[in-house]
Order: sequence, then C-alpha cells, then structure tokens
Amino acid sequence: MYRFKNLLVFLLLSSLFLTQGCWSSKEIEDLSVYAGLALDVGERPDIERDLEGQGANYFKRDLITATIQIIPIKSFERQEKSKAKQVVKYSNLRLTGDSVFEIMRQYSTRRERPVIGHHLKVIVVSTKLAKQHQMDQLMDFALRDNDIRPSCRVFFSEGRAFDTFLSDQPEEVPAFRLNAMLNNSFRSNKIMKEVNLTRIDGLLRSKQSFLLQNIVSSKGEIQFSGAGIIKGATSKWIGNLNQENVESLSWIQGTGQGGLIKSYDWRNKIITYEIKSMHSKTTAKLQGDAISFHVAIESTGRLIENWDTKENPSKLEYLEGAEKVFEKRLTTMINHVMQKTQSKYKVDVAGFGKVLAIKYPKKWKEIKDNWDEVFSRVPVTFEIKLKITDFGSSTE
Repeated sequence: MYRFKNLLVFLLLSSLFLTQGCWSSKEIEDLSVYAGLALDVGERPDIERDLEGQGANYFKRDLITATIQIIPIKSFERQEKSKAKQVVKYSNLRLTGDSVFEIMRQYSTRRERPVIGHHLKVIVVSTKLAKQHQMDQLMDFALRDNDIRPSCRVFFSEGRAFDTFLSDQPEEVPAFRLNAMLNNSFRSNKIMKEVNLTRIDGLLRSKQSFLLQNIVSSKGEIQFSGAGIIKGATSKWIGNLNQENVESLSWIQGTGQGGLIKSYDWRNKIITYEIKSMHSKTTAKLQGDAISFHVAIESTGRLIENWDTKENPSKLEYLEGAEKVFEKRLTTMINHVMQKTQSKYKVDVAGFGKVLAIKYPKKWKEIKDNWDEVFSRVPVTFEIKLKITDFGSSTE
C-alpha cells in the first residue's frame, strides 16, 4: 500500500511537468516576431534624424541601416488615398548604426515589445553595402545569435534592400513572399538553389567564392535577377551574373529542375525547348602540373513552341535540326558564363574546385589557397547532348 501511494505521488508530480509546458515561455502577444532583416548602407531615415536631433543618439557610426520586418502587429491600419481601409500585416522599422546586434537592441527603445528572431526567414543585403564591407562581418551577428535559425535564407538586392520589404499587396508579408518564391525553381533554372545561414557559414569559413540570388525591385514588385558574386579571398561583393549566366551555371552543375532554352531556327523563327531532365558530369584531369576539366551535359526535353509553320515537327530530320540549334544556343550561353567567371571576375562559382579536391587531394592541398587565380587559367571543355523526346500534342 505504501509503495502504491509513492507511485501515485510520483505520477501526479510528473503530470505537472508534462502539462505545464516551458516554465520560461512568453506569450506570443507579448513579443515582436521579425520575419525579415534588410541591410543597407547607413542612411538615417528622416524620423531617425528628428529623434536624434532631440537627443536620442548614442555612440556609433552610421555604417548600416537595418530594416526589421515585424509580424504580426495589432490591427495596424493604413488609410489609403481612396479612404478605403486596408489591413497591413507587417511593419518595417529602420534603424541606423554600426553594429547589427546593437541596432537590434536599440529596437527596444522604440517599441513596447522585445523583438525575437526565431521566425526570421530571409536576410537581404544590398550589393552596395556588400561592396563596402566584408560579408563575414555583415553576417557575424546572424551566425552567432541562438535566436536565429540556420535555415534563414540570404539574398542580395541590386538596389536598396529596404525596397524588397515593400509590397503593393497590403495583406502580403514581403519576407514570406520572398522566401516562398524559391519554391518556383522547378519552373525556371534562373532561380538558384537556396543559400541559408548554415551554407553561408561553411563558404565563408573555407574562403570559397560563391553566389547569392539577386533581387531587383520597383514599386512593391520584386524579381529574381541573376546573382551577386562574393570573392572568397576578400569576402566582398565584386560583381553580378545575369539571369542567363545563372541558367548556364545550373547546366554546368546539373542542378536545374526545370526551365527552357529559347532560340531561333534556320528561318529565324522562334523555337523553344522545355527541359524534362538535366544531368552533368565534371571530370578533372592532371598531367604533370597541368589541370583541366571536361564537362559532359545531357538533357531530354520537349519541343514546346514552334513559330515556323513551314516545318513539320513530327519529322525526324526537323527534330534533329532543332536539337543542333538548341545545343549551339546552350554552348554560347555556357561560353559567356565561363568568360565572365574565368576572365572577368576570376572566381570558381561552379564547383570545379570540389571535383579537383576529390580526385587529386594532394594537388588540391598545394593550390587551394590560390584556387580562384589558378582556375582562371585552367582549360575547360564541354560536350553537350540534347534530345527532343516529344513535340507536344500538336504537329502544326
């Protein structure tokens, strides 16, 4: 009987721990959750100038302006010119300083609820800021802070990063929209594979050159447009690749999940190839000290658009001719991106170094600290085979 009572007391005490949740938890209504963080070159907004003019200043340099996108907020309403009320589901607070962490703490002097980063989805950095400061310095707070999850994605913006956090759709949270746009990569190989904080930490530590998807914006609309280049040796932004370059890199790496090749046939009429599959294999060769690479690319696809009414797509001769047109077009695209990466920027952002490190680790150890410079002189050859497997439901 005594043992039974002890067991009953133990079970009752255990149930208290299991049902009461975390003892240190805080109600979500008492917190400010931020979903996005945009970093721009320091330029104080007018309201910040006014506040500082009245004594609200502290020891700092105006190097960075951080925009914190906060959700949810209490029925924040905006009166449009038409007098129609629209509910805005986010607010942007802009603060300027020289320490991202201090800026986040400074938030507490402007709002009644503390800000938390558990649900931070995206960080957008303007290329102008990344040109002035090292990327490892700009990302240092985000990589150290235990509040921020490693899955947070990082982007570049061609213009102000703040502008990517505006939307012409009042009920839309721009940070969520931006995060979800990556899901369209199965439709277009202009959309890069995500770069989150975990990956960026590894790239920065290993001093590899890498790309971040670039965003352009206008009046609340945004678009993915190419990629910005971070050079591993300096950790700074050095230039951009355009949309076609990003497509070409997906072919070299064999990472594309969808997309197309548009070209013009022998009568200068539009023809378009829809990608059904894409594979590539990069082989490293070492003869003495001479390094070279060969990339074999294969793809199957569909003739999805044909403006040449004088041709019959059901004929084998026509399809073979179209395949040659698409292969020539892809070769041109790849040559452009190789010229940019090897000759103009002198960076390996396609992963050739990884292939060399696996096959020739001893050689890689000798040259890895100067790999970008070595890569700029390495010959790379390509072998491209595209196969049209069908021409859709029409033969016209």
